[in-house]
Amino acid sequence: MPKLFSYGTLQQPDVQLATFGRLLTGYADALPGFALHWLTITDPDVIRTSGKTEHPLLKRHHGGAPIHGYCFEVSDAELAQADAYEVADYVRIAVTLVSGTEAFVYVDKQEVGCD
Repeated sequence: MPKLFSYGTLQQPDVQLATFGRLLTGYADALPGFALHWLTITDPDVIRTSGKTEHPLLKRHHGGAPIHGYCFEVSDAELAQADAYEVADYVRIAVTLVSGTEAFVYVDKQEVGCD
């Protein structure tokens, strides 16, 4: 099963229930090589689901402290559901977490050359 690293709203129980229909199980981990920024969300469905108009967004940054979050095991179908939840400013990429685990994470799409 794929792993999904969350540093933001996908950690919220209400977002997990709305997005996946269940609470995810996972463990604390961290992601090196990125810095946390904030994105103003305008999609009313995402705002309604998360309860927030500002969501964290990762941009590449070398030398900073790792970003802490949770690594969740999800199905391929749940990965597609997470893709549908995230707004167009994010793109899913594969990363290696501090633990050595290979996982997917959503980052600023401009950081990986997406327009």
